[in-house]
Amino acid sequence: MRYEIVTKAPIDAIVSLYQEAGWWQESAHSRDIIPAMIAGSFCFMVVKTDTGGIAGMGRVVSDGASDAYIQDIVVAVAFRGKGIGRELVTRLAAFCRERAIEWICLLAQPGTKEFYARLGFKEMENYVPMRIV
Repeated sequence: MRYEIVTKAPIDAIVSLYQEAGWWQESAHSRDIIPAMIAGSFCFMVVKTDTGGIAGMGRVVSDGASDAYIQDIVVAVAFRGKGIGRELVTRLAAFCRERAIEWICLLAQPGTKEFYARLGFKEMENYVPMRIV
């Protein structure tokens, strides 16, 4: 497995990962946003298999100076349980720290709290995630 920071990635492979995670609702224009999502990320990392396929991905959204949010950590079902997710998060956090960004945050899905806790993340008390709907 090779962990690579990319500025382009195969759209079908990225969509497939999002679908496996249950995060993708297909629409007429939805695939068109993938290149902008990759290019607009502070860091977009993929995990390439020995045959050139994509086993996982993750990205960081940041201003590049003070705060960073790790998001979209997903590993293909066939590759889960091999430490790929852990390594993705570790490498993305290191990417931020190497650039003097210490405030690194993420929103964890239900059932993933312990996974992220083992990587050093702590629940933020007195904060509530919110979204405009």
